[in-house]
Amino acid sequence: MRFRLHITIILMLLAAAAGAVFGVMWARSRTSGTAADAVSQPARPIAANQTPDEHGVYHAYPGNNIQDLIELAAKDTRNKTVRVHSGTYRPFQHGQAMIWFNHKHDGITLEAEGAVILTAANPAIADSSLETYPAVVNHVVYFGDGISRSTVLRGFKITGANNFVTRQTLPGPIQPEREHEKLKNRDYVFYKDGGGIKIWGRSYPLIDHVEIYDNYTSPCGAAIAVQNLGFMDNAPLVKNSIFRNNRSQITGSAIDLFWSGNSLELENCLFVSNVSNRGINFFKFPAYGFSEENGSGALTVFPGSRVRVERCTFTGNYNGVDDLAKGNIYRDCIFWKNDAKGGTAPLGRYEMDTDEAMVVNCYFGGATTKADLRGTIDRTKNTFDAPDPQFDVQYVPHAKEYEKAGYRPIAPK
Repeated sequence: MRFRLHITIILMLLAAAAGAVFGVMWARSRTSGTAADAVSQPARPIAANQTPDEHGVYHAYPGNNIQDLIELAAKDTRNKTVRVHSGTYRPFQHGQAMIWFNHKHDGITLEAEGAVILTAANPAIADSSLETYPAVVNHVVYFGDGISRSTVLRGFKITGANNFVTRQTLPGPIQPEREHEKLKNRDYVFYKDGGGIKIWGRSYPLIDHVEIYDNYTSPCGAAIAVQNLGFMDNAPLVKNSIFRNNRSQITGSAIDLFWSGNSLELENCLFVSNVSNRGINFFKFPAYGFSEENGSGALTVFPGSRVRVERCTFTGNYNGVDDLAKGNIYRDCIFWKNDAKGGTAPLGRYEMDTDEAMVVNCYFGGATTKADLRGTIDRTKNTFDAPDPQFDVQYVPHAKEYEKAGYRPIAPK
């Protein structure tokens, strides 16, 4: 009897120990499974609901192919909103873009609900032997010819571009052939620039409340590249957005308006920790050694292009803005300590390098950079040697002098 009791006690202890071990293993599997779920998706897309809800909205959930919903909205004459729900969305195959808009998609609103990440990276299908790993698309989002301000991108986090380039048209084509002569040629930068977002041709979308971060492209425009090809009747508008930790081989670490004939409007945007001039300048534009000595900025504007920049903050970048066009407008902006490391330009950093821009009520400071590289900014209309803005963690300035200047986070409507 006593022997049986001892055996029973031993078995109970072994069972309890096994249960404890199993419980820990189960808890760990739950934790690791959750982490894995955050970065994985099915090999093939899960079919999305083909009909809009009672409010006329199409819904995309993790595992769905967002482009399928965009195509449904394009064919729908009444319901033009696609809402993407919380999660990380990756390309299902290699291609020029993960998501694309061209003339047949004009008027669609693509909006995020909750925290939605769109990434160029998909380790499950990327070639790990390539320097571009784990990216599998040239651009996360592409806006092509025939897009007006009625086309809206709102609320997304966009990341993962890593200088991946393909010219294959599948799963698109993202850009159908157009009759205008200027639109027949797909040059080198059509494929290469704009890792986060590429804007091409007669394309003027509204981009609102996006955060574009941790992208790399060569040569230019890691977050956004604008290539309007001379069609400047309107301009894309980017507002209430954040650009951080983007890197480019040559110019425009965050945003690049390459060559002449491009336009862009920026309102209430933050540029922080973006680095250009990561390597050799292999282009000879407009002459060999363009901006070679001091390097380029988070925003690069080439001669003959047009920008309007209002209430934006540039801080901690490898240079602030280089703009060699004429007559562009910068108003109520903050340029503070754009002295990041990591580029190859031999001379010192600067806040602004401009030829003939109209700069009004902007603040320049930090004492670690040259505020006005060319000495062209009107000092009577701006504040030089500005006091410390006293940024908080969201880069909101708390010094009273900056009450009406710089970026402010605004909740989406």
